[in-house]
Amino acid sequence: MKPTFLKYDKPLITSMVLAETADRIKYLIDKSVEDGAEALGIQIERTKPEYRNADTYRDIFSHAKELPFYVANYRRGYNEGKSDDVLAEELLEMADCGATLLDIMGDYYDVQPDEVAVDEDAIKKQIELIEKLHRKGAEVLMSSHVFKFTPAERVLEIALEHQRRGADISKIVVGAENMEQQIENLRIANMLKEKLDIPFLFLSGGKCNILRRIGGDLGCCMYLAVYEQDELSIKSQPLVKSIKAIRDNM
Repeated sequence: MKPTFLKYDKPLITSMVLAETADRIKYLIDKSVEDGAEALGIQIERTKPEYRNADTYRDIFSHAKELPFYVANYRRGYNEGKSDDVLAEELLEMADCGATLLDIMGDYYDVQPDEVAVDEDAIKKQIELIEKLHRKGAEVLMSSHVFKFTPAERVLEIALEHQRRGADISKIVVGAENMEQQIENLRIANMLKEKLDIPFLFLSGGKCNILRRIGGDLGCCMYLAVYEQDELSIKSQPLVKSIKAIRDNM
């Protein structure tokens, strides 16, 4: 059994290893571990279809050895045109192949601008999917990418809804375009720490995104980082070696 994402002495440094091929993914795993990564993550929709099979998944997850693996399966990239039912089945397959933490978009089965489903039938299907993943021994993160500044009351409402639906971790991505919004996001992170019963990952995009560098010191359960910046990496995610220096010195 791989270590859990739910118990940790310090917020986990999770390196996102986004690549189109299995060899490139394994290269990024090796280099990330050398730089201090404590967990790995992938958005599998960025990987070419010919590498999206059980044998390759097992090879990738086993290559991480004892480190836990976080997997997202979003609607973009090579997933364009797939139904949410197909994406969910792929998550279940990856859980069988050794993934530790599976990312369920908060609007699976009911697409919404803030990625929070409101249709009751869709919510029921999400809960059932989470239960299936739990029965496989997997952990579940529910994500809502709002990508704009969001008032504290709404952030808490989203996080509590993730918790109610059965997620083990709540992930919410907002935005901040000025220092006032950034300072409020820091306060919101502390509020989530006080109000939630599950771990959370609260991130900000936009001009002011210091949360990605100090969020762990405010209660976030992990940092999302990259070994290097390339054509597929998320530019707002800092380097593994940089975030390790920040976290350890904080």
